[in-house]
Amino acid sequence: QVQLGESGGGLVQPGGSLRLSCAASGSIFSIGAMGWYRQAPGKQRELVATITSGGITNYADSAKGRFTISRDNAKNTVYLQMNSLTPEDTADYYCNAVARLRASSAWYNYWGQGTQVTVSS
Repeated sequence: QVQLGESGGGLVQPGGSLRLSCAASGSIFSIGAMGWYRQAPGKQRELVATITSGGITNYADSAKGRFTISRDNAKNTVYLQMNSLTPEDTADYYCNAVARLRASSAWYNYWGQGTQVTVSS
């Protein structure tokens, strides 16, 4: 019953920037950690960045110094600011969140539908 809606993907030139957004909706009691993962064609899905409810961040080595993850808890939204993009960043980007539903005693992992990022000249 928690849905994650991603937006902000598109086509960008090498060296350019893009900001992804992911908003959670549904009968949410609480949201824990949120993050971004990506999957290139023919490749395995990999972690890009995560952020806890308290704002502690973690980045893949490939993202450090270029990407910034942030969140707005009042809006149940997580962002990924991507700078200095290269063709190697081309992939489908997926939002992830750990959330607890109202009237539930358990936490579950949720995934968005994905948004495309293409870096090309």
